[in-house]
Amino acid sequence: MPIDHFGLGVPDVGAAKVYYDELMPMLGFQACFGNGYCPTDWRGAQLFLYPVADAEAYSRDRAGLQHIAFLVSTRAEVDVVHEWVRNRNDEVLHRPRVFPQFGEHYYATYFLDPHGFKIEVVCPAEELAAPT
Repeated sequence: MPIDHFGLGVPDVGAAKVYYDELMPMLGFQACFGNGYCPTDWRGAQLFLYPVADAEAYSRDRAGLQHIAFLVSTRAEVDVVHEWVRNRNDEVLHRPRVFPQFGEHYYATYFLDPHGFKIEVVCPAEELAAPT
């Protein structure tokens, strides 16, 4: 299954952006969506920089991994994962819904794995009506 994007928690987004603004073009990425980097051909995983609020023990709010997003083909797949998470009694951060701030059709759910890592499952495509 392809990975849609990675989020890196950094203590100084401005300084990190200066660094990644230089590095990422050498790797085939372009700046996008503010503090993000997308493949120039728009194929493959994206990288986003997030400010951190905590420098203690692991937290998705400190320097390091902020979250992992997994790309799926349909909204139904997002819903199936959400149900599995609920059945496990894992912490759901956001139930499946459209997040228009990320795109008109960006449908996702967010939850914590047993170690506290934030996971996202996303279908960014418009839901197509079933053929009649």
